[in-house]
Amino acid sequence: MRLVEVFADLPAQQINIHDLPKNAADSVRRASVNDRSPSRRIQGSEGQKVLLRQYSRQVDAALRPVLAGRDTPLILAATEPLASIFRLVNTHPGLAEATISTSPDRISDADLATATRPILDAIYARDINAMRALFESRKGQGRATSDLSDAARAATFGAIEQLMVDIDEVIPGTVDEVDGRIAFADRDSATTYGIVDEIAGRALLAGASVLGVRKADIPDHAHLAAILRFPI
Repeated sequence: MRLVEVFADLPAQQINIHDLPKNAADSVRRASVNDRSPSRRIQGSEGQKVLLRQYSRQVDAALRPVLAGRDTPLILAATEPLASIFRLVNTHPGLAEATISTSPDRISDADLATATRPILDAIYARDINAMRALFESRKGQGRATSDLSDAARAATFGAIEQLMVDIDEVIPGTVDEVDGRIAFADRDSATTYGIVDEIAGRALLAGASVLGVRKADIPDHAHLAAILRFPI
């Protein structure tokens, strides 16, 4: 068992976790979880499932402190029956529905990363569609905006719940620390910064979820789209 972090532009990287068991057999202190010897109390396919459940609980417990507070997806690479058993005991809310149905013992970190791409793309598309739909439903309640000035004020007051931002464009200026008022600038300088980045930073500090997207994915093709906790 290993935990591999996948990046958009960097090689995949293993995360060292002290309590993560190496494999199912080691976790339950057996030579193999496939032992069908009649001399053992736990044997056969049902016995194997019991041992795999114990192993899965140990894996989940080891991952819990590492994944706590993170909203990044967790993608499982496993064969049956382990894949189904782990899903039954998993406590991480970000476990993806799709599974890489290849034993991770037979695949490199780089190949694992490649296998995650279509799964991550599907999750990304789902999240964008869900956020766009929520944005449209909240507009009529005064709880959604694609206006930079309104979003800056909302971020300053901790009113943003979810935020989509254009990852390509930089708009120089400043955002007032007290009231969120924007002062636009013609160009970058020592006293200015990216306004959208500043709004995103303030939203994150207030506990908002922030999604970086292309402008074509943002409602009205705006610089950002903010879903608010309350009208401002």
